[in-house]
Amino acid sequence: MFGLGAGEILLILLFALIFIGPKKLPELAKGLGKGIREFQKAKDDLFDDTKNLVNETKSDSLPTGVNEAQEDLTHTVSENKTETLAQNETQEVKKES
Repeated sequence: MFGLGAGEILLILLFALIFIGPKKLPELAKGLGKGIREFQKAKDDLFDDTKNLVNETKSDSLPTGVNEAQEDLTHTVSENKTETLAQNETQEVKKES
């Protein structure tokens, strides 16, 4: 746990008992536990919200973005094809003249 051995944890608890006192130590531990639980809950809520947002973004905007990109590419290819054919016809007419 946090890279601390049993002896180090025991030493920390002993110092806490001496400096805080036996009456305040349970209250401090209770408050610390409550704080850790609240932090864990907030972290889990943030993780869930982020995960839901990513899933919504994938499902909502990806298909429309892909469809828009496909339409744009199709339009661009059609324009380029038309321009290329027109240029080729112009070059053939010039060669024949």
